[in-house]
Parts: sequence; C-alpha cells; structure tokens
Amino acid sequence: MTFADLTSDLNHKLPDLRGRLVANAPLSDFTWFRVGGPAQLLYTPADEADLAYFFKHLPDGLPVTVIGLGSNLLVRDGGIPGVVIRLGRGFGGIEIEDSIRLRAGCAVPDVKVSRAAADAGISGLAFYRGIPGGIGGALRMNGGAHGRETCEVLVEARAVDRAGNIHTLTVDDMNYSYRHCGAPADYIFTQALFQGEAGERDKILAEMEGVAEYREQAQPIKARTGGSTFKNPPGESAWKLIDAAGCRGFQIGGAKVSEKHCNFLINEGGASSSDIEELGETVRSRVKDMSGIELEWEIRRLGIASNGQIPEGTS
Repeated sequence: MTFADLTSDLNHKLPDLRGRLVANAPLSDFTWFRVGGPAQLLYTPADEADLAYFFKHLPDGLPVTVIGLGSNLLVRDGGIPGVVIRLGRGFGGIEIEDSIRLRAGCAVPDVKVSRAAADAGISGLAFYRGIPGGIGGALRMNGGAHGRETCEVLVEARAVDRAGNIHTLTVDDMNYSYRHCGAPADYIFTQALFQGEAGERDKILAEMEGVAEYREQAQPIKARTGGSTFKNPPGESAWKLIDAAGCRGFQIGGAKVSEKHCNFLINEGGASSSDIEELGETVRSRVKDMSGIELEWEIRRLGIASNGQIPEGTS
C-alpha cells in the first residue's frame, strides 16, 4: 500500500523542524519480525525540543503512532496511516548521577543501560539485560524480567504530550501495574532516571551473563520474533497454557509457534504480518477452548490490514 505524501504540507507548516520526515517509509526494516507495511510519514525528531515544536504545530486530526526499537511490535501489512514517530540519536544519551542513579534517553537499548550501570558499579539494573527493546518501551509497558520490573527502579520520566508540553512524572505518576503504564496514552517518553544500589562491577557483569545465558538457552533469541507474545495470566504461565493446548510448533503460512519456547511466535521466512496475527489468534482460541483462559496480547499490533481494514480486538 502507498499513502498520500504529507511531507510538503508539513514542511510548510513546520519551517523550523530539525528532525527528519520520510514518506511511505517501510516499517518492516524496524521490526524484529521483519514484516509489515509502511508508515504514511515517519518522523525522527532531532531532540526533545524538536519533538515539542512538532506537536505544537501539528495539524489537528492527524493520527500519531509511536514505535520504539520494534522488538515487541507487529505492524500490519497495510501499514500505519498518519505520522509514525521513532526516537533516534537525539534520545540516545546515558549519564550517571549521584553515583547510584542513571539517566537514559528513551532510544537507548535496555541492554546498554544494564551495561552502563554495571560499568558504573550500580546494581539493580542487570535485569534489563534480559529485556529486548529500548527504554521507551520499558517505560510504557513496565518492562520486566527475572523477577524485577521497571517500576522498582524508576525515579522519574520525562515526556512530551500531544500539545507539545513537557512533563516530568514520578514513578507514582506512572500508575504502574503488570505490563501496564497508566500515564496518559498520548505522552511520548523522552528520558528516564533510574536508581540502583552501590555494587561491584564484576558481580553485576556476572549477574548479567547469567541473564544472557538463560535467554539463549530458553528463548529463540536468534529467530525473527517479537519476544513474549502473550501476558502471563494471574497465577499462570502463558507458555504452559499454549503447550497444553497442543500449539507448540503449530504453523500458519510462514509463521510458527516456537518449539523452544511456545510463548514466542517466529517468522520462519516469508511470513506476512497477517500470518503472524492469525497464528496468535488461533493460539488464543485453542487456549480458551482448552482451559477457559483468554490470553491477552503482550505484543503491540498496529496499523491496517492489506485490505484496508483494522481487525476487531486490536491492541
């Protein structure tokens, strides 16, 4: 699908914009599944001030979608209408504050935060070694691994709203719960301040290595996957429910349920986004029939199908 080009109109309305605008940018280049249609307009802001300027002058009614590093994302085959915002190098800084605090831009990969913390002798952030994606996604989803969550280490976050206002939110303002953030949906996080404890670099690196070894042993990290597909229901493990429903190794088109960890869907090569979404919905149906439990998608599904429709029950 090809969308109407919005660049000329926006360049006229935003003459002082410093970020990059690209029409009909292929989003499959940015998702770990390597599937999906284009963004009608992809905007990469230069920095927080540029992002605020963009929103202050953006025409009303134009849809805005934010994506991160694409690890937990399924873009549908028809693409995403409106503006897609992806933070780049202007949001990639890391600074150490007060010896046990670390400030990171929201485009920084989680693994890079864990390494920077280790190098600074800050313990408590090693779990980020086990979370694919970036800090922006970790803030928005209360990302966690190995028994720890973002809400336990976050001090505050900065964000820009749809009117171009800049906000500083405490961890209480984020209204966190399991894999959920209660901050306004139109807030785009730009940076985060984390706090750990004083620790020894070698011990922290050893903890990180253990996290990495577990992921490599238990998860299909070298495959084209979006990470954990479904949230764990209260008191249950999604993968156990999927396995009990006989879905391990089940395949639709080029999309397959991982045999290594069946809460992971894999693009075996040549899969479409619709293959992957249909596979996920089939898994949900089989689990519901077997156990009565309705699995909830953890992967974000965005955009329109190739026929121009948005499937029901989208996230």
